[in-house]
Amino acid sequence: MIIDSSQDGLSAVVDRVCRVPESGAVEAEFAGADGTLVQRRWAEAAVAIRFEQLQPVAPFPVVPGRRWGPGWWWSATTAGHVMHGSQAMCVQLMALDRDPQVVGLSARPVRLMWRDPDSGRTLTWVPQLFARYGDGSALLADCPATCAPTGERAARAAAVLEAACAAVGFTYRRLVPPDKVVAANVRWLAGYRHPRHRDAGGLEQAVLEAFATSRPLMAGAAAAGEVLTALPVVYHALWSGRLAANLARPLGEHTLVSAGSSKAAGDDAEQEREQHAR
Repeated sequence: MIIDSSQDGLSAVVDRVCRVPESGAVEAEFAGADGTLVQRRWAEAAVAIRFEQLQPVAPFPVVPGRRWGPGWWWSATTAGHVMHGSQAMCVQLMALDRDPQVVGLSARPVRLMWRDPDSGRTLTWVPQLFARYGDGSALLADCPATCAPTGERAARAAAVLEAACAAVGFTYRRLVPPDKVVAANVRWLAGYRHPRHRDAGGLEQAVLEAFATSRPLMAGAAAAGEVLTALPVVYHALWSGRLAANLARPLGEHTLVSAGSSKAAGDDAEQEREQHAR
């Protein structure tokens, strides 16, 4: 689940304090194959560069005293690790990793640079996340920890990035944290995102058949076979969308589970075949 707050608290600040430069005046800086920094016009780089394959252009800061520091997220989408710099970012990584339309993910792969039309200063911004979709479009995103209105610098950057992304068919968003219950449920399901859980004990087909009609989670797991073996298969199917449940309420034994969309099932199967082929 992606919640968009790209306009929250931005319009009044942006309209008052800055003008957005032409998209052709925005530059992109990213790490080349040998690790050296490369700078190109954003309009050219967005077409030519696979940002989902790049390493971070800048490290995530380690802040003394903060309980959460940089870490790694193993992505079911890419079968590789994606770095994150905060708990809020990790939650958004989980949500994007679960989206069947997402085919690529990376962290801080590009720095955008532009000359501010008002002050004449060169300004820069490094979005936290990049996601590539199956249709070739892409998302650049930041992951604020709260829904509070953003500061002036972030508001300026958001206006510029939104315009620059729109010019090349991309999207820029500020993604607010999801509801705590939703986040907890997705975090639990993410523990079963690895393909090894898909057909654990050879129960995949039995699990899908057990929930062909809506029934409580534990009852369906018991109907599919030995409960402790079937539950990981159920959770993996809920993660991938082959089964569906209301994640806005706490996930438990009485949660009603039903068949998911056929599109999600097909996308999930194709994605895992590609992963095994790598």
